[in-house]
Amino acid sequence: MSEQPVAPVTGPTVRPRRLRTTPALRRLVAETAVEPRQLVLPLFVREGIDEPRPIGSMPGVVQHSRDTLRKAVAEAADLGLGGVMLFGIPEEKDSVGSGAIDPAGILNLAISDVVAEVGDALTVMSDLCLDEFTDHGHCGVLTPDGRVDNDRTLEVYAEMARAQAHAGVDMVGPSGMMDGQVAVIRAALDASEHTDVSILAYSAKYASAFFGPFREAVDSSLQGDRRTYQQDSANAREGVREALLDVAEGADIVMVKPALAYLDVVRQVRDAVDVPVAAYNISGEYSMVEAAAAHGWIDREAAILETLTSIRRAGADIVLTYWAAEAARLLRR
Repeated sequence: MSEQPVAPVTGPTVRPRRLRTTPALRRLVAETAVEPRQLVLPLFVREGIDEPRPIGSMPGVVQHSRDTLRKAVAEAADLGLGGVMLFGIPEEKDSVGSGAIDPAGILNLAISDVVAEVGDALTVMSDLCLDEFTDHGHCGVLTPDGRVDNDRTLEVYAEMARAQAHAGVDMVGPSGMMDGQVAVIRAALDASEHTDVSILAYSAKYASAFFGPFREAVDSSLQGDRRTYQQDSANAREGVREALLDVAEGADIVMVKPALAYLDVVRQVRDAVDVPVAAYNISGEYSMVEAAAAHGWIDREAAILETLTSIRRAGADIVLTYWAAEAARLLRR
């Protein structure tokens, strides 16, 4: 019996690995990029302190004094970040959050400080919400039976918007999830001749377990929870609906918060709107990576960049992250 010829072994003709062969090739064909200009650094400024106060649950993040805040924003500008988001922590709180509209309140003073320090080198953003300023910790004023009064809260938001605009802010960030907040704030800004102040709407903000460390960061006085106004984590279509409503009311940018547990919502919002989309890489997401890295369980720097890339890949044009300054340095390197 004659021996049958053996057919030559041929490999696959399509080899995707060819484009992964070298670092240069991988950079060449990368579909998603993270750049410093796309990153916004959230910063906390506390009334009545002379030096930074560490936040225990967020290693590397501090409550700034007014002086150290100026240094932090100058560094952010030098690194080429897109902006900073300011949160104020007052010494005294009350039931209506009056410190939020006081021209001499810590947040409004911090806005003026930052604008004077960096000018147009950064987009100066400010949180427009009452939770840091109320003794009950909710994002609005309360009815006698303890519910958040949507429409009375809108009246305060309008005053707060005017105060922040007068302080020099470039962009306000209404984060309270009150119905109609963007329309009221836009009307208040326009009526007070602040038509150039833009609105970054926290459109799809979920009642998330990952907000825990942030509560320490702002010395939250929250009693109960915020589930009657922040969104249910089970709902994605509702997040898109909120974003579309905010665009119709005049939002210049819409945001999804948190980012990592809601990447699907980021994608759906990106597909639904024609304005820039932001996502907030929040405190709990930050702290989980920092805790795992402290135990040696993950490569910290690689995890930071992978996290930010995932948010960009999902469709976010802008990422708010506590790693913004460090990520900018890593990207330069």
